[in-house]
Amino acid sequence: MPQTITLFIPCFVDQFVPEVAADMVTVLRRLGYELRYPEEQTCCGQPAFNAGFWDEARPLAERFVRVFRLAETIVCPSGSCTTMVRCFYPELLSSSPLRGEVAALGKRVFEFSEFLVDVAKVSDVGATFPHKVAYHDSCHLLRELNIRQQPRELLRHVKGLELVELNRSDECCGFGGMFAVKFPEISGAMGDVKAGHVEASGADFVAACDPSCLLHMEGILRRKGARVRTIHLASILASPAAATTDRAGQAGTAQPAMAAPGDEGGR
Repeated sequence: MPQTITLFIPCFVDQFVPEVAADMVTVLRRLGYELRYPEEQTCCGQPAFNAGFWDEARPLAERFVRVFRLAETIVCPSGSCTTMVRCFYPELLSSSPLRGEVAALGKRVFEFSEFLVDVAKVSDVGATFPHKVAYHDSCHLLRELNIRQQPRELLRHVKGLELVELNRSDECCGFGGMFAVKFPEISGAMGDVKAGHVEASGADFVAACDPSCLLHMEGILRRKGARVRTIHLASILASPAAATTDRAGQAGTAQPAMAAPGDEGGR
């Protein structure tokens, strides 16, 4: 069982929803882990990789390998960025001098819910969240990492939380990173369908493990005037006492209990 965890905070999280990172820190500290945050980390290269600019993505991937090469256990609050390192780095860096380190590094990188359930063997983190919550399976998390039950297992053990299954929960929300930029009409239409399922669930919140999906759904739900709000799994698990609805302004709504390491100095 690892005692020290190195935090991989994607640029998307850092720039748009830093509270998600802080909430993950709250949970990990509550469980007694010592945390490290390498301040020299930057983008994992996924946006450039997905757009076909592999020559631009490769230096970022090599930087990631160098920054995290000594880390024993790496935890990330994003399924898509975890997927980038574990699943796509081997191909991207197949001709790199660092290719020999890539496979071993990928085995040490874990998405947050995956780490808690599969590595730490924890289902109950002492959270309370008295709301009805639907869960959305984000694409990379489900299809590349095969993570489906771990987030649900954690949500079922949150005091006061009622977990409702979302109709077609494994259907893409329409974000898809560059997909939303290149095909906005299709992306928006897919998001409308997802938002319809979310509203029909009767949930107060829709949760997921990818902030990018949550921000996409949040924008659509708000434009529709829906009362449902989005929230990252980490923000639910960070809630030690009953949450209130006025904390639900954006993705990752729960207020962080403490700042992430390095605060004194994201797909």
